[in-house]
Amino acid sequence: MALQTTSMLYSTTSKAPGWVVGNMKLIGLYCKSKKLSRRFGVSSSNLSTAHNSLSPQPKVAKYSANQSRQSKSNSAADNRKPVKKAANTEKHLWKKRDSARSGQKALTLVRIVCELPDEKDAVYGALDKWTAWETEFPLIAVAKALRILRKHRQWKRVIQVAKWMLSKGQGTTMGTYDLLLLAFDMDSRVDEAASLWNMILHTHARSISKWLFSRMISLYDHHHMPEEVIEIFADMEELGVRPDEDTVKRVAGAFKELGQEGKQKLFLKKYMHRWKYIHFNGERVRVRRNIPDERNLG
Repeated sequence: MALQTTSMLYSTTSKAPGWVVGNMKLIGLYCKSKKLSRRFGVSSSNLSTAHNSLSPQPKVAKYSANQSRQSKSNSAADNRKPVKKAANTEKHLWKKRDSARSGQKALTLVRIVCELPDEKDAVYGALDKWTAWETEFPLIAVAKALRILRKHRQWKRVIQVAKWMLSKGQGTTMGTYDLLLLAFDMDSRVDEAASLWNMILHTHARSISKWLFSRMISLYDHHHMPEEVIEIFADMEELGVRPDEDTVKRVAGAFKELGQEGKQKLFLKKYMHRWKYIHFNGERVRVRRNIPDERNLG
């Protein structure tokens, strides 16, 4: 039967017109797809989609925006040439003090001063000659020279160099004043120390340190001047500066020396700490002080 039908189809197709032949071919293809779907259990639509998926598709290169930017930046960085920056030699608007040779200058200053006679004009003239070729005042070298002179206890030379430096308007610091007061104390120049202290008190009233007050009180205590000790303490209390332990002991001794024991007890009660620290068996131990109470006052 199949042979007869195919022969009949071929015979009819040979005699039929063109449009009939095309329809017959479409019918044949449809029958073949039906047979395949029945055999493998796949529909004709699925076969068409599978055919489309298996057919080769053209590859499209996908690039993200970040990758394109990165490639552009890399190419621009490759094309860039290294630029050398000029060295910035001037970093500050003010002059920097050269302290490289200040030690040698200090030793030279000490040698010059120690070889001079003890006369103001000779010392000042030699110091002016020492700084004649300096573009700026050698403050670091002078400070080191004063430290060397203090170490060797050359108090007269300390006073001469410090006074010369202050006359030039240099070194007006609390450290210089403290060293000068110490030199006055060691050289027994109490009057000069008192005049210097009055100048400091009127010029730097609100900025005088506790240490400088202690230095002046120790100077008067060293020379047995209890009234001046109490006067300096009165200025100290007026400015709101609390004394340290050594100053408290000296002021209390001044009250006792003047016979003002009542004020001494009140002073100790106000300023002496109730506890002190001592070393006992290699350890630092806090011990209560024996301060007189109110029942024993007056």
